[in-house]
Amino acid sequence: MSAAMKLVNGIPAEQINLADRGLQFGDGVFRTIKVVDGRVIWWCEHYAKLVADCAKLAITPPSEADLLADIAQLSPSNHTLKIIVTRGETARGYVASADLPANRIVQIAPLPAYAPELATQGVRLRTCSTRASWQPALAGVKHLNRLENVIARREWNDASIFEGLMFDRDDNLIEGVMSNVWVLLDGVLCTPDLSESGVEGVCRDMAQRAADYIGIPVLVCKIARSQLSRAPAMWVCNSLAGLLPVNTLDQQALAIGACHADWARALQQLMQIDSE
Repeated sequence: MSAAMKLVNGIPAEQINLADRGLQFGDGVFRTIKVVDGRVIWWCEHYAKLVADCAKLAITPPSEADLLADIAQLSPSNHTLKIIVTRGETARGYVASADLPANRIVQIAPLPAYAPELATQGVRLRTCSTRASWQPALAGVKHLNRLENVIARREWNDASIFEGLMFDRDDNLIEGVMSNVWVLLDGVLCTPDLSESGVEGVCRDMAQRAADYIGIPVLVCKIARSQLSRAPAMWVCNSLAGLLPVNTLDQQALAIGACHADWARALQQLMQIDSE
């Protein structure tokens, strides 16, 4: 591992300017990426999402060349890579110049120690009372304002519970606190419509691509909380944990979906193709 673990605009650092708008207002975006044996998994997809999210907030994104140079400087092998882009630095007040130079923060940390059997035996979930906020202008964006997720995560301390599900103001399923969600309904893999709320994760996109590849029907739609009681199977996914089946939601037992092994294998193949 490189001696430097955090870079600010390409320079090793452990602090940022107190005028940074990411600190002042959460004015920025981020990506969390898995690195395996020195390979940045799904880099092209993550960079495209970063650029798209910056565009929605009218932030000038860092160039791919600058970010790749930062990553090379950190020399990650088996790590979590986190990239943060903020609008830059201003005095107090919400207004900011359109040509304000953005700040980029690139850092590495150990990968989370997920037990391998979670991928086959499944994980426990619970429902959260904290609601996912309605804001179409920010829907899908992985922005730095993640306080609702922080509050939702404080709802449980039981280490056996892997994730909590969040719903919107109309009681539609949106996402997990740290993941996207898939629900099997009437033989169709359904994932929540995120046009008004939530984060569109790269692993969600890749899982949909994997499902399409092996011929599993997929539908992006509104999923009411009431529909979950008749779901025979459910999954959560993110870029670090991958695709994990759910064995329990609150007190409801769920089966490991019959399609799980093929779907997970197809997703793994997409990771391998990406690395070649």
